[in-house]
Amino acid sequence: MSSDPYFIIAAVVAVILVGLAKGGFAGLGALATPVLALTIAPTKAAAILLPILIVQDAVSLWSFRGNWDRWILGWMLPGAMGGVLIGYWFAAELSAGAVMAALGAITLVFGLYRLTVEHLARRRQEQLAASTSPGWVGTLFGVATGFTSQIAHLGGPPFQMWVTPRRLPHLTYIGTQVLLFAILNWIKVPTFIALGGFDREVLTIAAALVPLAIASTMAGVWLVRRISAARFYTLIYVLMVLLGGKLLWDVLA
Repeated sequence: MSSDPYFIIAAVVAVILVGLAKGGFAGLGALATPVLALTIAPTKAAAILLPILIVQDAVSLWSFRGNWDRWILGWMLPGAMGGVLIGYWFAAELSAGAVMAALGAITLVFGLYRLTVEHLARRRQEQLAASTSPGWVGTLFGVATGFTSQIAHLGGPPFQMWVTPRRLPHLTYIGTQVLLFAILNWIKVPTFIALGGFDREVLTIAAALVPLAIASTMAGVWLVRRISAARFYTLIYVLMVLLGGKLLWDVLA
């Protein structure tokens, strides 16, 4: 892999995408595994990215320390941990392509719906009300978050579907997401070891990409602190639409 120029280009793009996502531009990170999977097997791509994600989590946790919502984490985390275990148990039987197709369709429709709702609210000069769905709904979305995170590091869209409509302060939104996925990524380490995902080549490539991972995460943090909350949420929904379309296109193509 390390001598394949196409793999090197894909790896650099994937790490930058994940870094910007960890810096606050949620949604971009879900593109990383599909991009890297253009040159290698999806399971190998996910294994390379996991150590990089853990390093990026450390940078993000420091950058957004104290900016997280206990109530959301309290409801989502138990379900997400269960979702990781479900993903591990069914790893051999599941088609990553089928998961990506389903997730892409749901993400695309949800992103378009929320963009339409926000556009209509702006035209009417109304303040869009924050969602007040009960906590148990968050636990269900947590299961989906953990499951898709285990299969292909695609946990972002289910998290966004429940949390984004709640209209948190955007730094709190980012900090909550960062902490949740930092915990999940460490939970995934034993499952990847059990599945034989970490060999010497995988760990060597991951280590070589760490400096780029840190730099891209810090760039994401710098950029997201300079964007308004209103534009941030519109951007998240636009990214969800693009992500959903990309996942569907990859599977259908």
